Amino acid sequence: MSDTLTTQPAAGAPDHDGSIVLGDNQYGKAEVRLVKVDRDHPRHRITDLSVTSQLRGDFTVAHTEGDNSPVVATDTQKNTVFAFAKDGIGSPEEFALRLAEHFTSSFDWVTGGRWGVKEYTWEHIPTSLENNAADGEHNHAFVKGGTETRTAVVQRDGDEVFVVAGLEDLKVLKSTGSEFHGFPRDRYTTLVETDDRILATSVTARWRYLRTDIDYNAVYDDVRRILLETFADVHSYALQQTLYQMGRRVLEAHPEIGEIKFSMPNLHHFLVDFEPFGLENPNEVFYAADRPYGLIEGEVKRSDIEPEPRAWATVTGFC
Repeated sequence: MSDTLTTQPAAGAPDHDGSIVLGDNQYGKAEVRLVKVDRDHPRHRITDLSVTSQLRGDFTVAHTEGDNSPVVATDTQKNTVFAFAKDGIGSPEEFALRLAEHFTSSFDWVTGGRWGVKEYTWEHIPTSLENNAADGEHNHAFVKGGTETRTAVVQRDGDEVFVVAGLEDLKVLKSTGSEFHGFPRDRYTTLVETDDRILATSVTARWRYLRTDIDYNAVYDDVRRILLETFADVHSYALQQTLYQMGRRVLEAHPEIGEIKFSMPNLHHFLVDFEPFGLENPNEVFYAADRPYGLIEGEVKRSDIEPEPRAWATVTGFC
C-alpha cells in the first residue's frame, strides 16, 4: 500500500568507552481496536479485533541520538491496520502475516517484528421473528458470544516467519468425573483426598504452526473442538493429566502443529460444610474460591521437532 523507503538511517554514536550499548528493542502501536462490518450480503458479519504492531530493526539512533529518521510513527502503524482492514481481514493469522509483509518490505531497515491479534466473538441474535432474519437468526443484530478470545502472534525475522495461534479464557467445568488423591502429605497438608470433585479451569492455549499454507480458521475450529471434547471425555485424576491429554490429542490430529502450550488455573470449588446446621451436603452445594488458586502450566510437543525460540519470543507468560 506504500512505496518502499530505502533511506538507511545513520549509525548511532557509541558510548564513550564502548561498554554500554543498546540491546534488543521493538516499538509500535498496541491494542488498535478495530471492528469491521462485512455488508456484502443481507446477513452481515462482524469482525472485532485488537491488533498490536511492533517493529524490530535498526533503530539505534532514535535511542542514542534522538534521531527519528528511522522511526515509522506508531500512528502510521495504526492507520495501516485500519487501511488493511478495508481490503478484508480473513483469519487473524492471515491479517497479521499481511501486516508483517508490508512493514518489512516497505522500510529497508525494518528487518522483522511482532504482530499480535485478538479476535472477540459476536454471534447473530436468535429470533423467532421474520423481519431481517434468516434461519432463526437476525441478519444484523449480534450478541457477544462465548467466553474465550482467539489469539494469533506472527513474528518475522528477515525472511523467516513464525505463526503462533491460540485462545484464552475458555472457561470449562465438569461436575463429576474428576478425582485428586495420592499426593504426599506433611505437617502442613490439610487438603482432603477426593474421588469425586468439580473440575473447573479457564484454558489459555497457544500452538505453533510448522508451515504457513494453512486454513487457519478451519484448524482453529478443530483444535477448539478437540480441547473441549477431551476435557469432557477424560476421567481426570489431576488437572495435569487432563492438560497432557488435551495437548496429545491436538498433536495427533494436526501434524502441522509442532507444539502446544497451556496455562490452566484450577478454579477451586469447595464443598460447603452443612454439619453446623444439622444438614447433609451430598456433593451438591459448593462455594467458588477465586483466590488463591492452583496454576497448572505445561507444554506438549513432538520429540522429533526442533524448538523455535523466535516463535515464542515476547509471548506473555508461560504460553
